[in-house]
Amino acid sequence: MDIRKINDSISVSPQIKLEDAHELARLGFKSIISNRPDGEENGQPTADLICMAAEAAGLEFRHIPVVASDIGDRDIALFDEAMKDLPKPILAFCRSGTRAATLWALSQAPSLGEDAALSATKAAGYDLSQLRTRLSSTSSAESTSATDAKSSTACDVLIVGAGAAGIATAASLLKRRKCLSIVLVDPSERHAYQPGWTMVGGGIFKPEDTVRPMRDLIPDGAKWEKASVAAFEPDHDRVVLSDGRRISYRMLVAAPGIKLNWSAIEGLEETLGRNGVTSNYRYDTAPYTWSLVQNLKGGRALFTQPPMPIKCAGAPQKAMYLSGDHWFRQGRINDISIHFHNAGPVLFGVKDYVPALMEYVKKYRANLNFASKLLAVDGTRKQARFANTAADGSVTEETVGFDMIHVCPPQIAPDFVRDSPLANQAGWIEVDEASLQHKRYPNVFSLGDAAGTSNAKTAAAARKQAPIVAENVLAVLDGKAMPAAYDGYGSCPLTVERGKIVLAEFGYGGKLLPTFPTWIIDGTKPSSLAWYLKAEALPPIYWHGMLKGREWLVSPDLKKTAA
Repeated sequence: MDIRKINDSISVSPQIKLEDAHELARLGFKSIISNRPDGEENGQPTADLICMAAEAAGLEFRHIPVVASDIGDRDIALFDEAMKDLPKPILAFCRSGTRAATLWALSQAPSLGEDAALSATKAAGYDLSQLRTRLSSTSSAESTSATDAKSSTACDVLIVGAGAAGIATAASLLKRRKCLSIVLVDPSERHAYQPGWTMVGGGIFKPEDTVRPMRDLIPDGAKWEKASVAAFEPDHDRVVLSDGRRISYRMLVAAPGIKLNWSAIEGLEETLGRNGVTSNYRYDTAPYTWSLVQNLKGGRALFTQPPMPIKCAGAPQKAMYLSGDHWFRQGRINDISIHFHNAGPVLFGVKDYVPALMEYVKKYRANLNFASKLLAVDGTRKQARFANTAADGSVTEETVGFDMIHVCPPQIAPDFVRDSPLANQAGWIEVDEASLQHKRYPNVFSLGDAAGTSNAKTAAAARKQAPIVAENVLAVLDGKAMPAAYDGYGSCPLTVERGKIVLAEFGYGGKLLPTFPTWIIDGTKPSSLAWYLKAEALPPIYWHGMLKGREWLVSPDLKKTAA
């Protein structure tokens, strides 16, 4: 190896061999940076192979591939970030060492000055005097905008949102390529298993069992930036955080989730969690649902569903079924009048599951009100106002009294998504439904609730999408054709009674996509095995499988592409 020391923190060299990793560790190096694109030369070991060799030798590894004639500001920022993050001393290499030395000089000139940077690289055997003008302009930019430079970072893959979709994608990416520089941006201190909140509202789960500290869930190898995103700037390959900092990226995965628009219903925010007004869509009010259900001896119980799209389209009626089941078991079902107000035209969007659901509607004596949209709630008077749309399109308003009301709020994309260049006309992130790649920005992908796809917005959908996005992101990074396609799979375990579930699994166009053969679980019928899956198996699969990159039953079918 021709190792040339620049300073105590970094040395550079020409291409290394796989067997050199252990020798570098013996020499005292702690990290390796590769600045060579894969396939640049016949016989060149890939970055993945060098990453594995480095890991086996106990070294950190970072791949920042650049072409000598096309070193951009983002490449410089990535190198600077690596210099800050990686344990030292570092060996950076390329074909001859020149690109590595160049990146070091360009990234460090703002703090060292161009003379010091050029002197250090020349002493190492690299004459970069032709860079003086660029180094000088870099230093000048630093002096005139020091705050911006010091507050900016860069990464290979930036993931916005550390919910189910974001963390699962990070884990799936790192499972495939450990050397990636991944940053997860999310302001939350805790992560919630939201599918469990319906079970909390039915008295089956404890609320504290549905949340864990965010820090415990960020995958090893990913960096968590505890911050909010203020804006996307895809034309500049960066996002702006709420505190003004910027993060540049090679690839962006947008998984910011959905906004629960409580304020769209007049009076709801003022009374939610008291006066008989509840919702399983919030951690703090789901227990109140169960309290109301237990204490209601008679009267009228309302359950509402807003216009689509919403996350987990079955959740509003799950609340109704579990409540009805409790009242049925307690012998109160004849004393409680159940009303389901759905802004949509049907009970469930995939007709194959409706017959089984209707049996429970009859069992619980529920009154179905379609095209009935909740407009306002007055908790003090215990009244709800609805807009009812007739077949001819005419709309009339109706005020209904209640003893308890379970509200599913209207849902929209987050504000910073709707106001961004990434959004489609409806405000969702505009992606291709199969590849999940943005239609106008090839290095942007989206999944989960904020993606502008027509699938059901469920955790099961995100679980299926995450490895597909991981495969396609890596393909685009490598300049290859995307190998994976999403079929719209989503799952909605409809808890029709304690101990039984109608397991709805379907994809684009309402096509049934069952995971199990019908002799194990027939999803169109109530099943106790499906209940076991929901109540016992899915939570550990979520925490220990999905969020850890274990792709049980969801590994994507990959199209073969030319090398």
